[in-house]
Amino acid sequence: MPSPSSSAVSLPSVRGWTAAAYGVTAARVARRGLRAGQRLPAVGGEERLAFVVGSPRSGTSFTGAALGSQPGWVDLGEVPLLKARVPRLLESPVEEQAREVRRVVELIRALGLVRGLRGVEQNPETSYVLAGALRAYPQATAVHVIRDGRDVVCSLLERGWLRVDRAGSDDARQSFGSHARFWVEPERRDEFERASEARRAAWAWRRYVTAARAMPERTVELRYEAMVENPHAEADRLARALDSDPEPLRRAFAEAHGSSLGRWRRDLMPAQVADVEAEAGELLVELGYA
Repeated sequence: MPSPSSSAVSLPSVRGWTAAAYGVTAARVARRGLRAGQRLPAVGGEERLAFVVGSPRSGTSFTGAALGSQPGWVDLGEVPLLKARVPRLLESPVEEQAREVRRVVELIRALGLVRGLRGVEQNPETSYVLAGALRAYPQATAVHVIRDGRDVVCSLLERGWLRVDRAGSDDARQSFGSHARFWVEPERRDEFERASEARRAAWAWRRYVTAARAMPERTVELRYEAMVENPHAEADRLARALDSDPEPLRRAFAEAHGSSLGRWRRDLMPAQVADVEAEAGELLVELGYA
């Protein structure tokens, strides 16, 4: 989950990290690329990408990996260089967002030697530049993974990314802690920093989910709960939307774990539930999580 850096970084160190991050990401993508028996198209690149979006801790990583495990696909993972650019791109015109998204993604695909495979980009932060990402790839589809916000809050509390005393940073060098991120409404930044950790976590879920719903005409919604409870039906539905073979997705979705469904009932204190509902109750109800 990205956030404004708490300290300045020199230009040479930024350039060095950028080059290293491209190399590490490309090497990881290359390892995920061709499998036994697969062949890349002789010419050109595959334009039918999938952008997996939604709140962190909603199942986006599982879904991205499941899609990328299909023959002819590759999971690009969470591309740190794209994640790091989202705060700056947030207020940019859609065309500028599209140029930057495509530049980063295509460089990673080229360096990873996987331009002929259907790429799966799975940064939750891409939710905030989804219009640009889909403009960059007119044949792409967004897959919005939605999970009960109360369970997401439990997972975020467990990770501690929004905790007051949390040190360190994520893979895009965005610092952890209780400070307001780029996705916090400007007029509420002070309120965010004074809020409880549970409320900050609910705030994150609400903002990411709302952002990811910006392009419904090109987005397939996937409920995490439905994927766990009926993996074959959800795999078939998603495969139809993506024009892919359902059988590999059926096998992948069958690995989804349901032990965390409804964990908020045992893990959250009543005061925490009240904070979550105060911040995100309307969206919970709208999505059917009454």
